[in-house]
Order: sequence, then structure tokens, then C-alpha cells
Amino acid sequence: MTLDDIDIANPDAYLGGVPHEQFALLRREAPVFRHREANGPGFWALTRYADIARVARDQTTFRQAPALFIEDLPAGNLRDSPDVMINMDPPRHTRYRALVSRGFTPRIIQRLEGRVRDVVTELIDGFAARGTADFVQEFASELPMRMIVELMGVPREEQPAVLDFSMRFFGALDPDYEGGPQDLDALMRNIEAVAHRLAEERRREPRDDMLSQLVNAEVDGQKLSDAEIGGFFRLLLSAGHDTTKNLLSNGMLTLIEHPAERRLLQENPALIPRGIEEMLRFTPSVLYFRRNAVRDTELRGQKIAAGDKVVLWYVSGNRDEDVFRAPDTFDVRRTPNDHLSFGGGGHFCLGASLSRLEARVAFEEILRRLPDLELAGPVARVRSNWILGVKSMPIRFMGIR
Repeated sequence: MTLDDIDIANPDAYLGGVPHEQFALLRREAPVFRHREANGPGFWALTRYADIARVARDQTTFRQAPALFIEDLPAGNLRDSPDVMINMDPPRHTRYRALVSRGFTPRIIQRLEGRVRDVVTELIDGFAARGTADFVQEFASELPMRMIVELMGVPREEQPAVLDFSMRFFGALDPDYEGGPQDLDALMRNIEAVAHRLAEERRREPRDDMLSQLVNAEVDGQKLSDAEIGGFFRLLLSAGHDTTKNLLSNGMLTLIEHPAERRLLQENPALIPRGIEEMLRFTPSVLYFRRNAVRDTELRGQKIAAGDKVVLWYVSGNRDEDVFRAPDTFDVRRTPNDHLSFGGGGHFCLGASLSRLEARVAFEEILRRLPDLELAGPVARVRSNWILGVKSMPIRFMGIR
């Protein structure tokens, strides 16, 4: 393989798993690589840990706006809405992040542990008698969806629409999910309509949920507009669901593929938090985030011009040989483990503590109650160059505790 063969933007390249050989070649020979783009001007691919971390922190030279994805979407497309916090830059992003972070303090998240364990137990009990299940659809997808809709105060009857939106937003390049840009746009507008209706209810009768906090909070003396509330609603519901779903699915699959490490966690449950960090490093839920250069600069001798796309490949930084010992080895005892899977800089994932809590409780119960869980058929992956997701993972098990 040579640099001429590199095509890490092709979603088909991930159907069999991450093309790690391409990223390893880039780290060795071209860590700041000018990558071609089928329907665009091309982009800079950053594959080394140090460069990714540097650009993530430098919000003066590299900005989030105007786009999140490698491809430039048409103006007005809600997937790149400027009213979604993940697409904001300072100072606006700083103000809004401070507002939303009130709902994700360690104290608030820790109070949820009992409820998370109740949901995990209920889900396992739901398929225990059968001895088989689809791990993604019946567990990994359900747990974070239940938790995020409860946090937001979304009625249970709205959950199917929220789940459909989350799957279609993150799986927009997958033929099983996509319905065309107009169809996805209509779906997002429907979700925003739900947000506006629920927001109006919270204005009249506030509750003890995150949506009530958003509706009644003020930024610079002004309350959020309907568009901003809709953007927050979509972000929290989708990001709070899909990334944790992928952590649970990818993590369980990795444990099945590494039985010795799985036994370590079963025999030493105190290692589970460290094991989750290794799952995050080894199979990150999000493969990349894009930044946009706002002025001419230079990185490793490559001249990056104002307006250039710069793509931070977290999945590659997590296997940087200069940072991680034996990076291609899955090691649940690895420490330190300063992976990039929750992003970095001002856009570090707000929901990281909630995701870690859900994963810890989930694997504590799964490893204890389903000790012989194994694959019962082929695993179907999401077609995407942005997320590392699993659509279906049939499992079977004999005993349950």
C-alpha cells in the first residue's frame, strides 16, 4: 500500500471495521496529509495524537464553523445547523456550554446510578428467558435512549420518533437508514416541533428535568430562542444516545473477540472502569471531527491555508505509537490511557461522565449475569466514515444469574 491508495473518507472502507493499516501508513509517512475528496476541494487529514490535540485546543486558528462533517452540506441543512452547540465557536459556544453543563455535573450524574442499574436489570430480564437477543437493538440502543429521554423529560410515547431520528442522523450514509436529504430534514423538523411543544409546556409548568433548565435559563440576559432550544434538544437526544450505544456495542464485541481480557474483568470487576477506557480508545464511537482553518498556518511543514478543512482522526490518534504502548493490543489494565475519544479542547464531550456511568453499570451486570454470552450470527456495521457503529449483533447465552 502507498499514499496513493489512501481513501479514509470512503464509508465503505469501514464496513469490515476500521482500516487501521491506512491510518498506520499515514502516521508513519504523512501525518498531515492532503486527502482528495470526490465532490469537494479535499481536506487535511491529521492522524498523530499531538497534532490532533493541538488543533482541538487552538480555537483561534481552527474553528468549528461552518461545518462538522467532511462533506459540505447545502446551506440550511439541519445536520450542520449553527444553532446546535457542537457547531458553535467561542464566545457563543462558551456561554451556551456553561448553561448546558449545569445538567451534567458529577453530583447530578452520580445520583443516576440507581436508575441506570434498574434499567439495565429490566432490559436483561426482558430477554433472559429466551437465551438469545440482538444486543444492539434490545440492550445497547435501549439503555442510553431510556436515560436521555428521562433526563430531558420526554414522554415515553415520543421515544420511537427520537430513536428513529438518532439512528438516521448518525447513519445518514447507510442505505438502511438514509431516506434522502429531504426526508432527513423533514424528520429533524418534526423532532424540533416536539421540542417546541415540550418547551412551551415547561414554560407553563417547569419540572425537575434538563429541558426545564434550558427553557428557563438565560444567556447574556436573554432566554433561548425556539431555534436554539430545538438545536439543543436534537444534540442532547442524538449524541446522548448514539455514542453510548456504540460504546456498549463495540465494547461487548471487543470483549467477545478478546476472551482473556473479558475473563480479567469478570474475575476483577474493579477493573471495569479501566476496561471501559480501553474500549473507548480501541473502538471509539466517533471516528473524526472536522475543524476549519480561519487563517494561514503551518503544521509539520505543511502549509494550511485559511478556509481549508482540517479533519481530526481520533481513531488514529488513539493508536499513535508515540503515545500508547502496543497500541494495537486491547489491554483492560492499560494505564495511563489518555485517549481522544471524547474529543478535546473546548468541545470535550459534555456527556462523558454519563456515558461512562452507563457503560460501567451495564458491563458490571452483563459480565456478572451473562457470563457465557457469545455471538450467534454475523455482526452488521453501520456504513459511515464518521461513527463506528453496529446495527445488529445477535447473541446467545446458556446461563443467567
